[in-house]
This record gives sequence, C-alpha cells and structure tokens, in this order.
Amino acid sequence: MSLTTSVEALEGNKVRLHVAIPAADFEQAIDAAFRKLAHEVKMPGFRPGKAPRRLLEARMGTEIARDQALRDALPDYYSEAVDAEAIDVIAPPAIDITAGEEQGDVEFDAVVEVRPVVEIEGHDALRIEIDKPEISDEQIDKQVDALRDRFADLEDSSAPLTDGDYGEIDVTGSIEGESVEGLSATDYLYEVGSGIVVPKLDESVRGKRPGDILEFVDSLPERFGERAGEEVSFRVLVKDVKRKVLPELTDEWVSEVSEFDTVDALRDDARTRLDLYARVQASMAVREKVFSAAAGLVSAEVPDTLVNQEMERRLHDLAHRLEEQGIGMTVPQYLAVTGQDQTEFVANLRELATEAVRADLALRAVIAQEEIAATDEELDAEIDELARRVEEKPAKVRKDLERRGVLEAVRSDIARGKALAFLIEHAEVVDENGDPVDLSLPRPADESTEDESAITESTTEPAAEEPIEEEPKS
Repeated sequence: MSLTTSVEALEGNKVRLHVAIPAADFEQAIDAAFRKLAHEVKMPGFRPGKAPRRLLEARMGTEIARDQALRDALPDYYSEAVDAEAIDVIAPPAIDITAGEEQGDVEFDAVVEVRPVVEIEGHDALRIEIDKPEISDEQIDKQVDALRDRFADLEDSSAPLTDGDYGEIDVTGSIEGESVEGLSATDYLYEVGSGIVVPKLDESVRGKRPGDILEFVDSLPERFGERAGEEVSFRVLVKDVKRKVLPELTDEWVSEVSEFDTVDALRDDARTRLDLYARVQASMAVREKVFSAAAGLVSAEVPDTLVNQEMERRLHDLAHRLEEQGIGMTVPQYLAVTGQDQTEFVANLRELATEAVRADLALRAVIAQEEIAATDEELDAEIDELARRVEEKPAKVRKDLERRGVLEAVRSDIARGKALAFLIEHAEVVDENGDPVDLSLPRPADESTEDESAITESTTEPAAEEPIEEEPKS
C-alpha cells in the first residue's frame, strides 16, 4: 500500500498526522466494502455474499460502499501511517477526512496526543543516601534465640500470667447466648500476647492465676470477614500457667539441633545470613531511590493522559490482587474496611502515578541519550523466561506476542530495565555520613562465577522475622 504521510507538531503535546491514499489503492477497500455489503443485501438468484460488485453497484451506487470503505479502512491506514512515522501515540486520534469522501484520492488528518520526549542531565551521577547495612549483636542474639525458642519446653508456674507465658484455658465466645464457631475451646493452650483470638483476651488474662474466671466483651477482628465488628461475650477459666524455658546455649546443644558444631559457628552463620539479607534490602532501597531520583530529573509537565492510564493500571492491579487473595470485595469496599478516605486515596494514587510516569520518561531519555537497546538475544531470553513461567513453548509465546502486537513492547521493557541498571551502576551510594556504602554480595568460595542476581532472588528474610512453626513442648 502506497501511503503518503507527513507530521506537523502542534501545541499541547499533539501532532497532526496527514495521510494520503491514492484512488487506485483505495479501490481495494471499496471492493472489500462491497463484499461486506453483499452479505447484507438480498439479490434475486444469488446466495448471501455471492452477488457480484457490478450488480450491487448498479443497484446501490458507489456512495454507500465508499462510506463503508472509509469507516472500515481508515483505522488500518492510520495504524500504518503511525508505524511509518514512528509516532509514539498515547491516546485515540481525532480523524478528519479532508478529501476523497465522494471520489478520487483519499486524504485525512489525524490529530493525536504523543508521548513527550525529554532530555535529562545528571542521570549518570545520581547521589543516593541509604542507611548503612550493619549487623548488631542484638540482631544475632535474636536469630539464635529464635532457634532456641523452637526447641523450648513448657514448665508449670505459679507466677501470674505475662506475655510469652502459656495459659491453659477454657474459653467460650457467644453472641446473644449463641456460641461462635472458632471462639470456644476446652484445655486450649494460649500464648499470652499473641493476639490470635481477640485483643481483649490478652488484656484480661495478664496477671491472672489458675482458678481465675474472667468475663469481657470484644469486637470480632477483620479476619472474621462479614462478621467483623460484631460484639462477642467471652467467659474464660484459667486452669493452668506454663512458662517457656529456652534450652541452654551450649556447643553440645548447637551440634544436636543444627549443622554447626559450636555456638560461635552458629552465630557466624547468623551474621552472614543477616548481612546478606541487609545488603539485598539495601540494594532494593537503592533501586527505589534511583527510580525516584530519575523521576525528579524530569521537570516538564507530564500529560494527564499518561497519569490517568497509570492510575487505571494500578487500580486494576489492586482489584486483581483482592480477587486473587479471595477477599471478595471491591476497591471501595476495601477502602471502607481499611478506613481509608477515598479522596485521599485517589490523591495519593495520582501522586504515585505521576512520579511513575516521570520515571518512565526519564528511563526513555536514558535509553536515547546513552544509546541503549535490547538485543535480539536478550529478547529471546525474555521470551524463554515467559515461556517457562506459563509452561509453553517459546515459539508459541513469541507467536502470541506478535499476534497481540506487543512484541516490541517486551523489547522496550527490556531496554528500560537496562536503563535503570545503568542509573544504578553509575549512582553514588552513601550513608547518612556521606561515606560510600558497599552493597556487593559475597560470593561462595567454590562458586565464584555465580550470578549475583541468583543470590538476590533466593535470599529470604531471616528466620527471626518469621512466625514460630513449632509449638513448645509441654
């Protein structure tokens, strides 16, 4: 198809795209329109869709078919012209046919909003301040005590209940005399301070001894779903008090419950894991701060169109997460349950979306100014990874991406990732005192070629931050 195109810049971040289609080429669109109309017009002696153009033209004239051709073909002409001029459109066009509505060459103008192209300075010398990842003896103690806690014993105690103690209780929760499922139990071993029933249970049992009976009223927490907020009457009998006793920290005990032979070796491992976790967390903080700093380099006003699109994307993601988690509520319901004001929520969402758009424009500027591109090999690797995630063959994934017209969007995402990596690599990372912070990850001595990203992905939060899975032995 031989299109003639030209572009004129307009105010308001828009361009006028002029497109001209020769009459001979437009005849193909008219033929297609007649074939379409043949299915809608009954012609004696012909099955639907089989009447020839000359008969349809003699009966209907060319005006109806030409109008149909304009409506059907202009979107394709517009799309081809956008690709030919490499215009990065961000909104639907306003199309005005300027010639050819009745006969001859077809010409039209498309006024469309485009993504602004910005230039930035200082992107290769960002200064990022973070808290220096340092490991204290108290953090190591917490890690070691977490292991001891998992092997703790419970012994009878005559002292009043306090946080960390276990009370053997009979508990009954009822609403208007009717027992509430999940809130009544006999000989229930409850950890004081855990808050796993209702908050007032902890308040009520603190300081109590065996034989004490207590009654109180409390509201059901959010985890009770539709019943959240209902008031429940509780009656609790304290039958026994048990205190947690941690095992003595010795080399012998360490060798029995872990792969280490000494307390020092256990503490060294805890320090190594905490240090690795702290470095990964610090690296994530650097990434976020670089992203924010890059956004700050864009001084131009960002189009509302892009901001609104980003807001819609984030709202969609939130709704999808609520659905995936089985919460079964809309975004407005979620805001009501969590006590968030809708106006403030929207204002905060707009602020976050605006910064995200600025950061995206900054990354695109880095791509242009530093001549960054995604190679075919990198695109192939990304498709292989996508195929692995969805358990499909790479060829099928590539074909699907091409069919949906998003293959180049994947390539663009790869380039933006490389641009962000460029910013991080060239950023100066310092602590609150202005001293450089080393965030390099340690490599195992026998695996010096291991990819640091693999270490990052496999690193999880230290065990002390996780809930205790084993109940202490009674």
